[in-house]
Amino acid sequence: MDQGTLRKLVESISKTVKSFKKGEVECLIKLFHSFMEKVGGRFGNLGLDRDTFQEILHSIFGMTDDTLMNRVFCAFDRDNDNYINLEEWIRGLSVFLRGTFEEKMKFCFEVYYLNGDGYISREEIFEMLKNSIHQDSPEETDEGIRELVDIIVTKMDYDNDGKISFTDFEKAVRQDKLLLEVFGPCLPETKV
Repeated sequence: MDQGTLRKLVESISKTVKSFKKGEVECLIKLFHSFMEKVGGRFGNLGLDRDTFQEILHSIFGMTDDTLMNRVFCAFDRDNDNYINLEEWIRGLSVFLRGTFEEKMKFCFEVYYLNGDGYISREEIFEMLKNSIHQDSPEETDEGIRELVDIIVTKMDYDNDGKISFTDFEKAVRQDKLLLEVFGPCLPETKV
């Protein structure tokens, strides 16, 4: 990419993404293009594919849960084309790294409702917790997870409909900020 094109791109993105300085936007653009070069243009100019993005989440941000990494990919992929383009990359990182508490709350909720219906169901909670808990005896662990799911739903389901809406999630998280990532880490640690 020539300097003129890069400068125009930085200017354009910097107007809408306020959480990064122009120099940071430029670095993120260069980083994106280096990842694109790493995959050798396998996908043309479509963007980062799911595997490459999950590799980035694992190697740079230390994420290990495949289900959550897949859902983080979906949260970044706003146009649902199964690739993260440059704009999605920068906008996603804006929330991921520098988002306000409200933006991070919306991001986490979006990651947690696995089937895209806008609610976190008991089954989704069970699957997320099952993936994050070490199992010596699957039967005992499954029963323990079900009990934990019951406790979580009791604490977070304010309208008592058996599932957690964004309104429920927001109310619970505002009362106890530790609940932001209650179903697994989907944001980088502060030190990253």
